[in-house]
Amino acid sequence: MILTFWGKLFLPAATGKVLASELPKNGNERCTVLYPASEKASNEIEEGLSNRGFEVVRLNTYTTEPVHNVDQTVLKQALSTPVVAVASPSAVRSWVKIISESEQWSNSVACIGETTASAAKRLGLRNVYYPTHPGLEGWVDSILEALGAHERI
Repeated sequence: MILTFWGKLFLPAATGKVLASELPKNGNERCTVLYPASEKASNEIEEGLSNRGFEVVRLNTYTTEPVHNVDQTVLKQALSTPVVAVASPSAVRSWVKIISESEQWSNSVACIGETTASAAKRLGLRNVYYPTHPGLEGWVDSILEALGAHERI
């Protein structure tokens, strides 16, 4: 679904919930969806599709593992950076685990989209930036916005 108002283009949010609610279905015919996902991904998409009558076959095609040990020199550099860019909730969780073991960190996080930003906020990060519409271009804009805010401080 693409909407236009007063010559401006508006796209719906690119989240699992929206995808599950907007994936076209051909009438009442049985429709099977193969859903390749991370082993750690939520059930939001498959539950949303199942609730709409799709038969969902989830295939866990990969997983992510957090880093357990970070070189102290690298960690010190990372903690001093004004903006950390993250592309998944698991990346946010790993970052928070790493920084919780060191001093208080209050710089900015630029997230690829709303789902990742929500995870960052739930985990207590305060300076969270993310695009209205997920994707590489919006993510770069969020990184630049976070850097700009840092320079004004």
